[in-house]
Amino acid sequence: MNNVEIRRPEIKDIEKINELFRIVIIDTFTKEGIGHMLEDIDEEIETKRVYLERDFESHGEQRYFLIAVDGNHIIGSIEYGPVSELISKSTNATFKNLCEVGTAFVHPDYQKIGVGNLLLKSMYLALKNRGVEEFCLDSGYRIAQKIWKKKFGTPDYLLTDYWGAGSDHMIWRIKVKDAIK
Repeated sequence: MNNVEIRRPEIKDIEKINELFRIVIIDTFTKEGIGHMLEDIDEEIETKRVYLERDFESHGEQRYFLIAVDGNHIIGSIEYGPVSELISKSTNATFKNLCEVGTAFVHPDYQKIGVGNLLLKSMYLALKNRGVEEFCLDSGYRIAQKIWKKKFGTPDYLLTDYWGAGSDHMIWRIKVKDAIK
């Protein structure tokens, strides 16, 4: 963890970042007990690939990524961009003018050692430096929801059984100044 660098992605990183997306999404779906949902896995990977593409095309204006690098290995990512349709609909467009922080991924071999926290803190500073005062974040993954509840408390929106019986979706609204503390 001592040599982990947080930085903006470069064109030469695209293949490795897309591989990170694939590894983390497959691992997450497996841990969530939904690893058999191959079409959903492919769709999620493709969405993240497109988000990364938008970052490069817009020079960080439409999507803004940060990556965690350990030597030659890309071990994590985080991004922000416009709120998803799911968030906009679920909040009756209350959050539509906020940005959404997402794609907070850490390679399974590097989880639970602080890489995610390092990415989050770096993103908070990037948001602050860009004049962003509030953002939202959502999750349908139970494992991630535990982390976000611990960090941000009770979600502002709880979509009970959104993904099926016992599979909720949660949405938080967070002030950058509170997150930086």
